[in-house]
Amino acid sequence: MTEHRLDDFLGLSRQHPWHLASFSTALPDGTRAEVWDTGVLCLEPDAPGGRDLIISCGIHGNETAPIELCERLLQQLVSGRLRCRQRVLLIFGNPAAMNAGVRELEENLNRLFSGAHARGAVANRERQRAAALEEYVRRFFEARNGSERLHYDLHTAIRPSRHEKFAVHPFTHGAPYSRAQLALLQAAGINTILLSQAPTTTFSYFSARHFGAQAFTLELGKVMPFGENDPAMVAEMEHCLTALVSEPGWQPPALDPARLEVFEVSQEIIKQSSHFRLNFSKDVPNFTPFEAGALLAADGESRWLAQADGEAVVFPNAAVAPGQRAALMVKPVRLSEEQLG
Repeated sequence: MTEHRLDDFLGLSRQHPWHLASFSTALPDGTRAEVWDTGVLCLEPDAPGGRDLIISCGIHGNETAPIELCERLLQQLVSGRLRCRQRVLLIFGNPAAMNAGVRELEENLNRLFSGAHARGAVANRERQRAAALEEYVRRFFEARNGSERLHYDLHTAIRPSRHEKFAVHPFTHGAPYSRAQLALLQAAGINTILLSQAPTTTFSYFSARHFGAQAFTLELGKVMPFGENDPAMVAEMEHCLTALVSEPGWQPPALDPARLEVFEVSQEIIKQSSHFRLNFSKDVPNFTPFEAGALLAADGESRWLAQADGEAVVFPNAAVAPGQRAALMVKPVRLSEEQLG
């Protein structure tokens, strides 16, 4: 294999959507580039800075803006226009779903981490992919100790949002929220933070819980087909990732807590059967609020009601499989100084 094979690493991965033989080469700046699998590329500079950075995208195959962002970042590195100064693991999560232009082929990949791929349903290729990605994350983070571990899992949402960009913060198990990381999110144009209140099986929670990483699921707008995304919409995020990769001492401007809009999960709506229905329009934007007592969803005899005025819906999707989350209900909260590390 020669270096030019990385000129279109995404295209190569999509040609081999379930497996790509490993190979290694060097970037123009001398960084060792190791292809571990389809969509999985590890970059190892000779003298890396103190951050170990995972950037993942395409966990859902139709969420194209982050995929295009990561492809632009990689092109800068491969061409030599950008120097790699940190250890980086770049992951294009689900090339087969990208090829099909769908969110998932058989199962939601972002609900299969922390061992969920081994529980329950019959094995499928997305479960196998989740297991493989867990091992690649483990291999990357456990290669050295003492570094700052970061994982940004980039997504776009199925529907529009009253807060166009927002971050889902994995459950911290009582640990404080990182002031530095919230500052970075602000620099990336993200001022809306949704705090998880329990363990989940998402990719970002896996990295946070098992490896102590500062990890986030980042929603960067609305799903669009390949080629129809405006790069300006993710320019701030792209700038921050570029700075993290290429400038070892880079820090974002200080956090402005007054600009943050923080929410926490108040209830989870789980689809139980094929009779499940959401009681609002399919085009309701994320973070749409409801009045207390409003009927949100029904499934046979089960009913879900808004618990308080202003409780808002996020990620509504009645098309999920039974047993999966069909919507989150959230409420606004404030972070105290004691909660900010």
